[in-house]
Amino acid sequence: MAITFKDIEQITFPVYELPNGNWHEQDGLVFVDKEIVDDKNQTGKTLGIRRIQTPLKNLLPLKKQVDTIRGIVKGDHKYFIDTKGIYFSYNKSLFCILRYFKIKKVRLKDSHTTITLVNHKDDFKVPRPPPSDMLYAGCIVYNKRPWVLYNYSETKLKDTRRKV
Repeated sequence: MAITFKDIEQITFPVYELPNGNWHEQDGLVFVDKEIVDDKNQTGKTLGIRRIQTPLKNLLPLKKQVDTIRGIVKGDHKYFIDTKGIYFSYNKSLFCILRYFKIKKVRLKDSHTTITLVNHKDDFKVPRPPPSDMLYAGCIVYNKRPWVLYNYSETKLKDTRRKV
């Protein structure tokens, strides 16, 4: 299945990078080349549980986990499998502006950090706070609104384009 940023709601994070798009299903098994990625004959609801339950030994190691859309957009990798076992290729299809906004407030919570930007009412949840010397957040802008927090900067940088 090929998806773009518009279809990302169909995917359940985290996702895992696959080495290529040579996947196929046979008898409830998902293969990439000749190695097994998922055993859908097992009863588990997630990829991880099914991989633990399978008696098969030649499982493809899933070395790189991506937790958010930011990881997909920022990276160069194209082929993934999500937590539910949906394998897909991510096609970058639209150029968006990367614009820098002043960070208004950083709030530490129990499980995450919340970042508020100046002149923007929605907060961004991130796993850890930015370094204290980072005063600006680079955001991918979609439909004239900050959509994905991309990076941090000490100074306000010029707007650039990124393909999402």
